[in-house]
Amino acid sequence: MELFRKTFIAKAVAALMALLLSANLSINIATINRNYKDINPGKYKNVILFIGDGMGYNSLAYCEKTYSTKLDILTKTPIHGFSETRSSSDRVTDSAAGGTALACAVRTTNGAIGVFPQDQYSLAYVPMNLCELAKSYGRMAGVVTTDSNCGATPSAFSAHTDSRNNGEEISRQQIASNLDLIWGAKSGYVTESDATKNGWKYLDSMADFNALQEGQRSFAQFDGEIWKTQSGADSPTLSKMTEKAIDMLDDDPDGFFLMVEGAHIDKNSHNKDGANMTTAAYEFNNAVKIAFDYADINENTLIVITADHETGGILKDENGDFYYTTGSHTGTDVPLLIYGSKTFIKDGEAIKNKEVSRRLSLAMGAKPGDFPCSVKLADTTKTKDE
Repeated sequence: MELFRKTFIAKAVAALMALLLSANLSINIATINRNYKDINPGKYKNVILFIGDGMGYNSLAYCEKTYSTKLDILTKTPIHGFSETRSSSDRVTDSAAGGTALACAVRTTNGAIGVFPQDQYSLAYVPMNLCELAKSYGRMAGVVTTDSNCGATPSAFSAHTDSRNNGEEISRQQIASNLDLIWGAKSGYVTESDATKNGWKYLDSMADFNALQEGQRSFAQFDGEIWKTQSGADSPTLSKMTEKAIDMLDDDPDGFFLMVEGAHIDKNSHNKDGANMTTAAYEFNNAVKIAFDYADINENTLIVITADHETGGILKDENGDFYYTTGSHTGTDVPLLIYGSKTFIKDGEAIKNKEVSRRLSLAMGAKPGDFPCSVKLADTTKTKDE
């Protein structure tokens, strides 16, 4: 492969839609029309946001000790700062609200996906996310995760709903979206028929993955091993997905926005499983290295690496050993690492999680005051049935 070549309405109606989808998702997939604000593209042609779910600075230090190596994610980023994590409802955020802050520059309530805290049920207007912003510029946009596609973080960049548990509705919105790629683990909601009849190339094997051609919009559901440094025999690793995603999105002369999530730093930390957490962190670092290599030959590329929250309260004892103090999220400030810009933050600076997204919008061309912004999710206008 030649790498680098190139809604809503009233809650009752939403509940009814979810019921219909539950009966047969493939019968009622629709295209959602969004009224985007006209903002001129700016300095950076390509913007890549890496989110290490649950990743703190000590998560990375733990990984370095385990693998007896220095991580590129730390050594090659000249600017190290902090993102201040919280939601509108709690000092300790969950991934839904944390993802929304990073996607939409809005702090919402825990459990909510891509909605304003004061309007999370009617969903008449919702905050635009960075993928939608990129598409409004005519750029390509994609989401890659080791979680299921309807997991909290990828959902924040591709859907709007009052609850992260609305997997069917999230999946419906994703399939109806105009994103160029959505890749992750199986969700259980989307079938190959759902994807293909709505214009997606469906991927669930290495053969599908390797055969993907330029210009094909793709929806991937792989097995649950994609977070490891060596995935299952029929699934790519996170680093391989990152490499391929960049190659697909790089075809757009106007540029692209890509969000890549390593979800299993968080998932393994909930189990206080340091061995598997460091495996996930190491593979996350491998994925970031791919992006660094791309940025080195595509200078108008900005890479931002951060987390939605820290998980585990990881500390180091007097002997230099790392240990978990909890199996839950904490309110600890998380890493904010910058590659490709000396002005995104100052070295050592701490900014709010929602400010990360706002500054990313500026890098993509938004003018001060233009983002965050609200968009109306129009009624369903087009249904693609079997």
